[in-house]
Amino acid sequence: MLVGMPELIDKPSRIAAAGEPPKLIDEYVGAVNTGNTGISIAHMRSPSGWAEPGQRPEFDEYTVVLRGSLTVEYEGGVMEVSAGQAVHAKAGEWVRYSTPGPEGAEYIAVCVPAFSPAIVHRDE
Repeated sequence: MLVGMPELIDKPSRIAAAGEPPKLIDEYVGAVNTGNTGISIAHMRSPSGWAEPGQRPEFDEYTVVLRGSLTVEYEGGVMEVSAGQAVHAKAGEWVRYSTPGPEGAEYIAVCVPAFSPAIVHRDE
């Protein structure tokens, strides 16, 4: 039996973010940093007042909020996701993320399959 070795991911790749004011996206696993199109795992840091366009992605997105609060708008309403909580937006659902609170937010986003601009389908 062949025994493999765990793969060290030495550092993330910084990815350009949608929305204003700019947020930071550091992808650890995904199409950009590791070539993996099945999943992406990214560390996000969004400032107070950040908002992005609505989207209807072709991927499931799991978001774990580490600090601050993330506002998630969806077709049926709005929810606040605070530090220590998580949210799952299913593929095909319309969502819009923002951080209007005074401290912004820091969170981990996991997308299955991996995030790609071609399958995020942002509002015009």
